[in-house]
Amino acid sequence: MVDLLVIGGLGVDLRVRVPALPLPAADSLTVPPIDLRIGNTGAGVALAARALGLRVTVVDVLGADPPGAVVREALDRAGVGTVLASDPGGTRRSVNLVDPAGRRMSLYDPRPWHGPPPFPPERLAALARDAAHVHLSIMDWVAPLLPALRAGLRAGVRLSTDLHDWDGDNPYHRPFADAADLVFVSGVRLGDRAAALAAGLAPRTAVVTRGGDGAELFDGGGAPARVPAAAPPGPVVVTNGAGDAFAAGLIAARLRGAGLSDAAAYAARVAAAACAHDGMEYPAGLLPPA
Repeated sequence: MVDLLVIGGLGVDLRVRVPALPLPAADSLTVPPIDLRIGNTGAGVALAARALGLRVTVVDVLGADPPGAVVREALDRAGVGTVLASDPGGTRRSVNLVDPAGRRMSLYDPRPWHGPPPFPPERLAALARDAAHVHLSIMDWVAPLLPALRAGLRAGVRLSTDLHDWDGDNPYHRPFADAADLVFVSGVRLGDRAAALAAGLAPRTAVVTRGGDGAELFDGGGAPARVPAAAPPGPVVVTNGAGDAFAAGLIAARLRGAGLSDAAAYAARVAAAACAHDGMEYPAGLLPPA
C-alpha cells in the first residue's frame, strides 16, 4: 500500500541562470555553472510528497541514457518507489532559464511515446488499487489507460491531475480533466476565464494557481475561495517546481484529514518553501510539516 501513486512526468532539467528574461540579444553569455538534475512535473510532485512523509511510487518511462540514470539515482536517494519501462526515444528533458528573481522559462523536450502503452491496463489498475491517492501527469502514453486507472480506484480514493497552462480549449487536456476528481491548472492562459472553466469542470474540484498571487479554489463549481500566497522562509531562489510542491502539499494534507480550504492554505506554505531551494531534492526540514 502506498499513500501516493504518481503516473508519468519524469525527466531531467538543465538549469541555466541567466541575467534577465527575456534574454538580451547577444551571440553568447557567460553564466554560472549549468546543472543537470531530476526534473519535470511528476518528479516534482513525487519528491515533494516524499519530503512531506508520504509513501510514494511513480510509474513512467525512462530512456537507457545518462539523463535516465540521473532520474533513477535521485528517486532512489529519496526513497521513492518506481515502476519503470524503457523508452527507446530517451528520457524527457527541459532547459530551465532562471532569472535573478527566480522566475523561470522552460524549454520542454517531451520525447513523445510511440507504439502501444508501455504498461498493460490491468497493471496500472492494480497499482491504482494499492494507492490512497493517484496523481496523473498529462503524458501521451497515459491517455489511453485513463479508463483502466479510473476503474481501478478503490471507493473513496481521489484522482488528481495538473493541466499546467491549459487554455481551456486544447482537446489534448480534456480526457485528463474528465478523469480526475481534483484538477490543478495554472491561471497563466486563463485570465478571467477561470470561473467559467471551473463551472465546466463541476462537480470536480478545481484549483487555479497564480504564482505569487496565490490561488483560487473552486469546490464543485461554486464561488471561488481565495488562497493567499505564503511568504517563503528565505530568499526566492527559483520558482520551478513550486506548482508541483503545491499539489503535493494539498494531497498530503487531504490524506491526513484536512478540509479542502485548510489543505490549500498548507499547500501554499509548501510551495513557498520550495521556492527557497534550488532543485526538487528537498533537504530534511525545509518543507513545513502539516
